[in-house]
Amino acid sequence: MPETHLLPLALAMLGFVGGHFLLSYPPLRSALIARLGEKPFQAIYSTLSLAFLVWAVTAYGQAPSLTLWDLEPFGRYLALAVMPLAMILVVAGLLSRNPTAVGGERLVGSEQAVAGIVTVTRHPFLWGVGLWSLVHLLANGDAASLILFGGMAVLSFGGMAAIDHKRSVALGATWQTLAGRTSRLPFLAVLQGRTRIDWAGIGWWRPALGLAAYAVLLQVHGWLFGMAAID
Repeated sequence: MPETHLLPLALAMLGFVGGHFLLSYPPLRSALIARLGEKPFQAIYSTLSLAFLVWAVTAYGQAPSLTLWDLEPFGRYLALAVMPLAMILVVAGLLSRNPTAVGGERLVGSEQAVAGIVTVTRHPFLWGVGLWSLVHLLANGDAASLILFGGMAVLSFGGMAAIDHKRSVALGATWQTLAGRTSRLPFLAVLQGRTRIDWAGIGWWRPALGLAAYAVLLQVHGWLFGMAAID
């Protein structure tokens, strides 16, 4: 049955997404770090995540095409419209100091914590990945994409809530002060008057680099993924 060929993909995504949430669970994470040490734990965490991701991508390429819905051409146009913003958020998130990133808790309580892209959303990278996942899920409309991109969306949006909760528990009032000046939802803190966009901190080159990455992806999409992003 075709459904059985989706099992490797489902198992890979279960390992990738579930592994992130499981190994980030504070009691388990603390126990493993105490036993293994911080650096060995991070090495194991990263290796397992990469292995499951490679397995998922490989399984996705081998999965059968089982159409669940067809939103063409709307789905493709939606992806083309949203992906520039997604790439800007990904690039800005990766190339900015962020109190929600790994090791970023040391920034909480400093003025550097609320600067740059963090004034738009305190989870820029995860929002970029989440938007990428959702528009590709809608545009493709097949069972394998539902598993792969749906899993990535769960990890992205669920990860935001999990990170906020862990920071709140660990940092208490200091985190609450930062959360009051920022927002999980992009631009919400700005619209509510709790902060102002730090255009200078974002800079011109981060959005430019994000758009350049988007332009490159448009050109190599067919070569990398077997389907051209534009005809």
